[in-house]
Amino acid sequence: MILMKDIVREGHPALRKRAEEMILPLTEQDKKLGKDMLEFLKNSQDPELSEKYQLRPGIGLAAPQVNASVRMFALHITEVKGEPLSFVAVNPKIVSHSVEQTYLTSGEGCLSVDRNVDGFVPRYARITIKAFDLDGKEFKKRLKGLAAIAFQHELDHLDGIMFYDHIDRDHPFKEIPNATPFERD
Repeated sequence: MILMKDIVREGHPALRKRAEEMILPLTEQDKKLGKDMLEFLKNSQDPELSEKYQLRPGIGLAAPQVNASVRMFALHITEVKGEPLSFVAVNPKIVSHSVEQTYLTSGEGCLSVDRNVDGFVPRYARITIKAFDLDGKEFKKRLKGLAAIAFQHELDHLDGIMFYDHIDRDHPFKEIPNATPFERD
């Protein structure tokens, strides 16, 4: 079971490295890593379990955040209108995106960052993604809102990019052109 002590924090070299493509079919060890990352997210959002194990709630976790430099991450978002979104993405890619942008009005956070970082992080408002699941089956999804933001945040981790790299240092709350703000419920 992944705990907070297993998540590397900013300054760790794994967070700034471009992760390696994963070879399919996945090994049992790789599949376990994916399942463990998804389990962490589910546990972190369960008030009882998060308190018991001292977990910070998260909606996404990338392999580099647990010091594994491979192109895989998990997303678990229950607050999306309609179906909850819960999956592990192996070798994920954005195949198309909107011109329109969005950003979280509350700013983004990260399980690897133990401080608040103020500012708007510009993201594509809508994306179409392709990835493989843990069984090696390719899937394609259209994401918008929080799901699109979270996917882009985790994909950045696979390229060694932190969310605050996107914030305008001189004007962190500067209006983002052609962007619709996104408010979390």
